Amino acid sequence: MATLTFSRQSLNSQYLISIAATLLLSVGCYFMVEFIGYRTVALVLLLLVSLLAMVFKIYPVMVTAFLSALIWNFLFIPPTLTFHIGTPEDFLMFLMYFVVALINAVLTYKIRQFERKKRVEDEKTQTIKLYNTLLNSLSHELRTPLATIIGAIDTIKDSANQISEANKKELYTEIEIASFRLNRQVENLLNMSRLEAGTLKPTYDWFDVNELVFNTIKQNQESQESHNILFHPNEQLPLIKIDGGFIEVILHNLIHNALQHTPKNARIFIDVLYRQTHLVITVSDEGSGFPKAEIDFVFDKFYKLNGTASGGTGLGLSIVKGFTEALNGKIFLENCHNGGARFTIEIPVETASILELDSKNEQN
Repeated sequence: MATLTFSRQSLNSQYLISIAATLLLSVGCYFMVEFIGYRTVALVLLLLVSLLAMVFKIYPVMVTAFLSALIWNFLFIPPTLTFHIGTPEDFLMFLMYFVVALINAVLTYKIRQFERKKRVEDEKTQTIKLYNTLLNSLSHELRTPLATIIGAIDTIKDSANQISEANKKELYTEIEIASFRLNRQVENLLNMSRLEAGTLKPTYDWFDVNELVFNTIKQNQESQESHNILFHPNEQLPLIKIDGGFIEVILHNLIHNALQHTPKNARIFIDVLYRQTHLVITVSDEGSGFPKAEIDFVFDKFYKLNGTASGGTGLGLSIVKGFTEALNGKIFLENCHNGGARFTIEIPVETASILELDSKNEQN
């Protein structure tokens, strides 16, 4: 009911705007007719009909076409200030104007309808394509850890008295790793849903960013056996007012991306610094980097590098970009000169030392 009322109000506004625009333009042409001629006035009024047909519904535009024809006849076609048309030529021109104005209004509106329908169909096709991509990715990304967990549990249950404690420990480790992988995919899906719904609102508090980095590295502890994640804390870094959860999500996805696209025993470097008014975080690796032609697309949803066999749903980097922008920040990607890729995050932040923060708390 509310939508119907709003639609009626919008249509009424279009009628008022159409009539007002026609009257104002006609008055302006009336004072300039001596210089431009009454035939040129017809072209000016036709232009108004065309412009309104590009943005308004069909009926207000037809009212404009009909009203402008009457005004052109009454004010401009000799003899003026009457609806009488003096010559057959002017009468033919009037009929042509009326017909052309109506055809112009209808055709322009139909073209808009067609373009709108085509755009909706394209959006539906793109949405279906994206969700098919997501489902195909999830069929592997969720099934694999689930199969690992179920298989390990079945082995423990069926052979509880036959397998050694060392083998049990190994199976428990597999369950843990698979559970972390499953949880990561679910978290990415939830984060993407929040991004698309526009409900992503940061909650700011004071954090030691060095500690946030260490927490994220600890969450990826199971990957330390195959890769070396190197981070040297910046002791000069002040306390930063930021959403700590957002920073951990950003770092976690950047680290996981580096783990996926670098060979075993490769190093992943994390650096943080405060530059003027911005927190700057860089994550670089010793992989092969990104093809130049694909750098502009790596932050798109569900995008995966061509020719890569690594897993993932293609959501990680798009989530990084979304969370960074939610903090009013920017993300940059470049290939390192000696190989590998470097992601740079720049986020405007408020800073304080521990003494300044204690002083603020005492005043409050």
